[in-house]
Amino acid sequence: MNLADRINEDIKAAMKGGEKDKLMALRDIKSKLLLEMTKEGGDGSIDDAKGMAILNKLYKQRMESIEIYKTQNRPDLAEEEQKQADVIAAYLPEQLTGEKLEAAVKEVLAQIGAAGPGDMGKAMGATTKALAGKADGKMISEIVKRILSNG
Repeated sequence: MNLADRINEDIKAAMKGGEKDKLMALRDIKSKLLLEMTKEGGDGSIDDAKGMAILNKLYKQRMESIEIYKTQNRPDLAEEEQKQADVIAAYLPEQLTGEKLEAAVKEVLAQIGAAGPGDMGKAMGATTKALAGKADGKMISEIVKRILSNG
């Protein structure tokens, strides 16, 4: 079952179960997927890789909103965004962090033979492609910079 079908099935289940928060988040995901499927030049379908990219973007937006609401002392809005972020996160692959992320970045760098700061462009392209959907791009960038600058 592809991502769009899973979302549709979960929307039905949320409606039957009366889960308002989950339903709201799922409908937002579905609307973004539909926009992508129906945009000009599209073939009316969406592959799971593109769907995951959309989910990652939505999740990142929610997390940024949570931070803003916390700094503005609006815990009510932050809590609402957190509920939606949790629903979105359930569809994302496990996120790599810390040592696991660093090990994955080192593995990709070894595969492409990146050794120093001059290889930054090539290294970023390869690592972001290899770890797409599995880690935050900002974290990948920081680790790649640190590893390449230390040689």
